[in-house]
Amino acid sequence: MLTQQNKATHFQALHQGPGVLVMANAWDAGSARILAGLGFAALATSSGASASVYGQRDGRITRAQALSHARLIVEATDLPVSADLEKGFGDTLAEVAETYRLAAAAGLVGATIEDATGDKQQPLYDIAEATDRVAAAVQATRALGFPFMLTARAEGFLRGRTDLDEAIKRLQAYEQAGADVLMAPGLPDLAAVQAVCAATPTPFNFMVGIPGKSFSVADLTAVGVRRISLATSLYRVAMQAMIAAAHEVREKGTFDYLDQALPTPELSAFMQQ
Repeated sequence: MLTQQNKATHFQALHQGPGVLVMANAWDAGSARILAGLGFAALATSSGASASVYGQRDGRITRAQALSHARLIVEATDLPVSADLEKGFGDTLAEVAETYRLAAAAGLVGATIEDATGDKQQPLYDIAEATDRVAAAVQATRALGFPFMLTARAEGFLRGRTDLDEAIKRLQAYEQAGADVLMAPGLPDLAAVQAVCAATPTPFNFMVGIPGKSFSVADLTAVGVRRISLATSLYRVAMQAMIAAAHEVREKGTFDYLDQALPTPELSAFMQQ
């Protein structure tokens, strides 16, 4: 197995290569092995998929649960893994910093921090507080002794704050605070993506997974995106296939879905890597 230092150095280099980095979001060790076998260069977790593994809604699992789950994915392959850690699992700067120290201890070489509060009445931290929280995470990760790729997320477009200028202002503040990668999930079109990418030299991660607001790798590369993640989309596809098969069994009493789920040497090889 590669060392964490080696994974971290490789992950950092993937953000500087000539092509866009496409990270697949795994939801357990088995899916991580399959995705590694399919040739992805890096993996990520999804807060929504992670919560579903525990039978919870997104945002309802603890820091300990999220990091325990991430560790299983980290240990499944030699690929670098970045985790979706929501707002950092803490309200104070000290709690935020501790989350990212613990993330590194779990074997992760990257993670996200978002500016959403979890409070519907005040969905986003104000920009000054949000920037301080990013800075706390940056300070914690800079002390690790290896390059930990911290991604700062401006969540406005997912929380009813759809002002592109505000999103860019927030991303620029997070960049100044030391974030290594930037995200603004839910951007409405390629013009908005291009505007964000043009506003900062820091690598921008586009989140695929929203119907009608997901674009091709070629189109995203053309407007300046440096990294693409898949959020819960692969998990949703897998669960939808399970639901369709279960409906067939319950409603028809047939098992035709088995014809689409025959074990293959390819699948076995992925699982054994």
